[in-house]
Amino acid sequence: MAAKTQTLTRTTTDVRPFRVEFPESDLEALRARIAATRWPEKQTVDDQSQGVPLETSQALARYWEKEYDWRKVEARLNSVPNFMTEIDGLDIHFLHIRSKHDDALPLIVTHGWPGSIIEQLKIVGPLTDPTAHGADASDAFHLVIPSLPGFGFSGQPTEPGWGPERIASAWIELMSRLGYSRFAAQGGDWGALITDVMALQAPEKLIGIHTNMPGVVPPEIDTLLQSDITGAGNALAELPADLSAEERRTCEQLNFFWKHSAYALMMGTRPETLTGFADSPIALASYMIDHDAASLDLICQAFAGKPVGLTRDDVLDNVTLFWLTNTGVSAARIYWENKLSFFAAKGVSVPAAVSVFPNEMYETPRSWAEQAYANLIHYNKLDRGGHFAAWEQPELLTGELRTAFRSLRQ
Repeated sequence: MAAKTQTLTRTTTDVRPFRVEFPESDLEALRARIAATRWPEKQTVDDQSQGVPLETSQALARYWEKEYDWRKVEARLNSVPNFMTEIDGLDIHFLHIRSKHDDALPLIVTHGWPGSIIEQLKIVGPLTDPTAHGADASDAFHLVIPSLPGFGFSGQPTEPGWGPERIASAWIELMSRLGYSRFAAQGGDWGALITDVMALQAPEKLIGIHTNMPGVVPPEIDTLLQSDITGAGNALAELPADLSAEERRTCEQLNFFWKHSAYALMMGTRPETLTGFADSPIALASYMIDHDAASLDLICQAFAGKPVGLTRDDVLDNVTLFWLTNTGVSAARIYWENKLSFFAAKGVSVPAAVSVFPNEMYETPRSWAEQAYANLIHYNKLDRGGHFAAWEQPELLTGELRTAFRSLRQ
């Protein structure tokens, strides 16, 4: 990776401008590796039950090698202010886009896996410059979008300890360093968990939070479902009898997730075994796009020429970032580091907003959201969208954020 930062003498708290710039030789080497892929035989089924279909992987490879243009997304990244700063001994990369409206609300947005800051590029303009996108100046945000440790341009930890709690603490320090004594936070996937933890660590600094993958599951149910990933325990038969139909359906969705979470279990137990991420672009891409059933279906449609929500370029912008920065394995380690439950309620007390997208891994019942977030200020079920809300449905997520935080503005 070639990237430019200031080379002047600095202290560890300095915030340095950063520019994304990869040499053409890196892109040529990527294309050569794609062309040299050794393919397996076709799957024995006609659906996605065995993973990413061979025809999807091969269509992805053809487009990646022959047509895809990384320089377009590189230019988009450089069109917004990029920075680097050292926090707790590690370089943290982030986008910081201040609105032209001085009274804008500071908001830190955190991505997850297999995502990156590229997920949030579509919401930058509408959130920071609402008047140019049909909204009011009073809906403006100052945006901070950091790259998780080990992801993209942030540093790759060389010692254990960078789990969600430490990342949350680093984000609180980052916002303070940028001059924001009070701010809001938003996240999905790992970003949702980190946002919850930030609210627990510094409730006096969090004006409020928004999540599109809320931690709301009652702990005893969360433990029951996690303990039955093989299905041998028949966890669904052991659920409390007084669950509503909506709550039971959420349990069924989570039960399905845990039975199809091999990717997370592998990264959570043996991330270093995934060396193929650093050696084969197709190994990396296939693993990354098999996150959840609904997202995989969207991606398969995109590479079959029928994009719905995500395009081929969307998918490959993100995968190529991982490849060029060689962060496939370092990003996987966040699963190994984590000691918290993804989905269990955490006891968050700050004002919280929940947006429920129908193709998320589970649909959050209002009853559980109200129990998990003592100060629930917004709850809404959307009519479309899935796990990667900012990426797939940026207009809907933008609208949710404007509505969710409107009552908290001073």
